[in-house]
Amino acid sequence: MTALYDVAAIGNAIVDVIAPADDAFLQAEGLARGAMTLVDQDQATALYGRMAKGMETSGGSGANTIVGVVSLGGRGAFIGKVADDALGAVFETDIIASGVRFGNAGPLVGGPATARCLINVTPDGQRTMATFLGAAGEVSPDDIDREIVEAARIVYLEGYLYDPLEARRAFAKAAALARGAGRLIALSLSDPFVVSRHRETLLGFIEDQVDVLFANESEITALFEADFDASAAAVRSMVQIAAVTRSEKGSVIVSGTETHEIAAFPVDKVIDTTGAGDQYAAGFCFGLAQGRALPVCGKLGSMAAAEVISHYGPRPQAPLAALAAKSGL
Repeated sequence: MTALYDVAAIGNAIVDVIAPADDAFLQAEGLARGAMTLVDQDQATALYGRMAKGMETSGGSGANTIVGVVSLGGRGAFIGKVADDALGAVFETDIIASGVRFGNAGPLVGGPATARCLINVTPDGQRTMATFLGAAGEVSPDDIDREIVEAARIVYLEGYLYDPLEARRAFAKAAALARGAGRLIALSLSDPFVVSRHRETLLGFIEDQVDVLFANESEITALFEADFDASAAAVRSMVQIAAVTRSEKGSVIVSGTETHEIAAFPVDKVIDTTGAGDQYAAGFCFGLAQGRALPVCGKLGSMAAAEVISHYGPRPQAPLAALAAKSGL
């Protein structure tokens, strides 16, 4: 089958609420700085009421990545779950307007509300997230669109969605379809929280199903319960490609006997790190889908991440394709 999409992602369909905060606010709210905490609907409502005024936009890690792929000139699709409510309609309208095909089995009726992520950003650009998964966590195997999965060069699985059992079954179905169609399967570890909860099953899933693994330094060392060098050595034998981001140190790509160290792109001022990993994955996956060399894939990821941390919000504000051309990529 001819690929219709460069990347198709399966992940949480979330509306992001992003606001400035200080460390005292995080401490008062009991939020772990720089981490993601799951909250229920009542907690989300209460925290939203105490947060500073901010911006609201459709988001979710995998959705952010696919919007980045499209901004680079690629073709993208996203599979996720929203509720039959106002925020669900906003999410669907927004992601379609971004040029992404939105595939699901229909909005959730009679269940939890559409998901939202409450993101408090401290002056150094660090983001601390409290997430109500709501309808997003209701993704099931029935939501996996065979046509989309089999038509994508890369099927990208968002680690945040690994928590619910039905979503893990959806991942297994998508991986089987992708493998049968000869597509690459990529997984983002998303957060140390995800790794700590599901370390053993994640290791098995990665070894059996994943071709391309995305992680940051904290996530990869949590996965292997080792230092960075030992973790990089361990992952090398498990997947075809692993791309590990290291903040201002850039990223490291390992593949077979190859190791590529990619420098971080310069940024005048870090405003908000929300979406940095998502956009790194967007640049990398776009390059990989286009058959680019691994160092170029890493540079595209680094460029996309640099753009998104220079402003509030998890998605690019400047066309990434134009930035890539300007950078000679």
